[in-house]
Amino acid sequence: MTTTAHGLTELKALAGKDLGHSAWLEISQDRVNTFADATNDHQWIHVDPVRAADGPFGGTIAHGYLTLSLLIPFFTELLDIQGVTMSINYGLDKVRFPSPVKVGARVRLGAVVASVEEVPGDGVQMHLDFKVEIEGSDRPACVARAIYRHYA
Repeated sequence: MTTTAHGLTELKALAGKDLGHSAWLEISQDRVNTFADATNDHQWIHVDPVRAADGPFGGTIAHGYLTLSLLIPFFTELLDIQGVTMSINYGLDKVRFPSPVKVGARVRLGAVVASVEEVPGDGVQMHLDFKVEIEGSDRPACVARAIYRHYA
């Protein structure tokens, strides 16, 4: 279920809130290949299913940065921000990829609003703890703290 926040006051009230989980998304070989083309990263563990079958993961895996890039569409499922004039991605802290995402696996995002504080220019800065989960796995694909700024 999507949480909706109207304006900076409601954003500040989200501090400490668990936003839940996005829908599951299957990682297809086509998605991995498209990402490889976009980033010019054609390492065989991502794009060569035949060779990767004999590799360390038993098949092709998604790029770590592909997994990271999914934070944006996943996050829009969890939080709808209204009543602000501008929102910006301010960056990430401590990104880790504890477990590879095998092609064919399903992933989803879990998010918690770690903190929200005021910033100059009539804005707030949100720190969000993100965890990309792999269906059926105890270890996440990605953990990161994202920082967003929103202005009135």
